[in-house]
Amino acid sequence: MSEIIKNRYEFVLLFDVENGNPNGDPDMGNMPRVDPQTGHGIVTDVCLKRKVRDYVDLVKNEEAGYDIYVKSGAVLNDQHKKAYDYLGIEPSKKKPKDDELTKFMCRNFFDIRAFGAVMATEVNCGQVRGPVQINFARSQDPIYQQEITVTRLAVANEKDAEKGQTMGKKQVIPYALYRAEGYVSPHLAKKTTGLSEEDLDLFWESLVNMFEHDHSAARGKMSARKLIVFKHDNELGRCQSHILFDKVNIERLSKDLPARSFKDYSVTISEDIPEGVEMIEKL
Repeated sequence: MSEIIKNRYEFVLLFDVENGNPNGDPDMGNMPRVDPQTGHGIVTDVCLKRKVRDYVDLVKNEEAGYDIYVKSGAVLNDQHKKAYDYLGIEPSKKKPKDDELTKFMCRNFFDIRAFGAVMATEVNCGQVRGPVQINFARSQDPIYQQEITVTRLAVANEKDAEKGQTMGKKQVIPYALYRAEGYVSPHLAKKTTGLSEEDLDLFWESLVNMFEHDHSAARGKMSARKLIVFKHDNELGRCQSHILFDKVNIERLSKDLPARSFKDYSVTISEDIPEGVEMIEKL
């Protein structure tokens, strides 16, 4: 595995959805998540991290050092037992006296190296804060939520056979452009998880391609549109993160009609980048 990252990064990811539901809210009948005060759509950090995990799992296919800690069907205590078995000690619910258990988990699970994890369950492997953090994504404009009724010619049981068909619901957004912002801390990578340059390259790759392998009828057409990375030339950084985020501006071209494609927006990046910061367009 390559060396641990030495530079601070911030990044801006733009992605859109067409006739789909990017992140349903189970407390609201699975309608797309929305800020109730402004009407802007929301996609949680957990949702985006799930797609990153799934992409890495697909690409690496359980390659050594790239297992996924939080995945469908995983029992977390069983994941923790791998560390105890490797060190030849009995599982315990007490906080580990040393960090060898935590180090094992970081070495073997990509998502722990990137995002960190709370592993203080009945089989305790401690906890770590990850160097990669992602904010909630927010739509550029208020979203319009639709609940569409669909019909199904087949029925689930005999008592409904006379009806000939049953009804269902789909929750969609006609179109929305979302913006997510995030951070990469070399300090936390060096101090805790050991996130490497190779890991970081895989993370950028996953942000660009994660929607290409996650298509479904419910999510509609989702695409990553822009990935802008700001790389500082040192570990502590050259300026505050919000200064760099403000360099990326999005403007809707026509105010007369609602946006229905990425072409309805103009994305500009200020050339006034602070000294010691490199702007890299990954997409």
